[in-house]
Amino acid sequence: MSYLRKIAVNAVNEKGYSPEDVVDILGLSRRCIYDWMNRFREHGYDGLDTKKAPGAEPVVTKAMDDWLKETVLNSTPEDFGYDTNLWTCDLLAELLSKYDGVDVIGETVNHHLRNMDLSCQKPGYFPAEQDPEKVEPFLNVEFPKIQRFANKIGADIGFEDESAVDLREHSGKTWGARGETPKVFVTGKRGRYNILSVVTAKGELKYHVTEKRINSKESIQFLKQLLKGRKRPLILIADRASFHTSKAVRRFVCCHRKQIRLHYLPAYSPEHNPDEHVWEEIKDKRLGRQPIKNKLDLKKRLHSALRSLQQKIARVRSFFKLPETQYAA
Repeated sequence: MSYLRKIAVNAVNEKGYSPEDVVDILGLSRRCIYDWMNRFREHGYDGLDTKKAPGAEPVVTKAMDDWLKETVLNSTPEDFGYDTNLWTCDLLAELLSKYDGVDVIGETVNHHLRNMDLSCQKPGYFPAEQDPEKVEPFLNVEFPKIQRFANKIGADIGFEDESAVDLREHSGKTWGARGETPKVFVTGKRGRYNILSVVTAKGELKYHVTEKRINSKESIQFLKQLLKGRKRPLILIADRASFHTSKAVRRFVCCHRKQIRLHYLPAYSPEHNPDEHVWEEIKDKRLGRQPIKNKLDLKKRLHSALRSLQQKIARVRSFFKLPETQYAA
């Protein structure tokens, strides 16, 4: 319509056609052409543009938008009496109805949240038992002391962690027809391996794979493996698993004090251990996406994945560049 108005007015003003001729050619009413001529005289061709209808006043106001954003970012549904910690648009719509008397559907809330640069994401899960008053001193006081001591004696600092891989663990996505879940056939057999690994900020990765349960004996065997042929002392940072804090392990470390020292991360603080990201690489990005047939196949692929990561020094170093782990870089 904007284009048609401009053609009609142009024909009268610049081409010399009479308003009656334009009305006849374009099939318009006389009232239209004279109304357009008046708008052109007042505002020029811009005055002939179609203006968007203002529409109804928004039901969800700016104040409600601010409340939604504050609620999503700084609280959980549990704070409002729900038995979940995950926000959904339907829950937020229910709260708007309860507190503001505004009845909207979840899709409306979804639209408002996206306009505020919020998105639905997979959350990071953190232990509620973690004590921030113990984490902060470790990051800002204790670990800098460990670094200074390591520099003094020429030692490397390694972070240790343990995990397990199972034949029935799977990860990743694939394409398929909309509305139909793609089928991927996998083994239903049982089988798992336990792993101990250590990473350093230099990009070094050492590991130990076993079918046995990880206990003090397996931990000491891995420590011996770490010390074999090592020219520099090693300061090991580990979690507080029972085998790390056992008398046998502490006795071994004490007997090899010139070669190895052992310190502990604050309880329930896996996010501050760079070695945790080894499992993300091995389990989620490699093994969980592969068509593993049996336990022997799992063992071969596990060692292949670990050797491959061991050679990617830059990738291992990147585990020390995340917000939670860069303190150890």
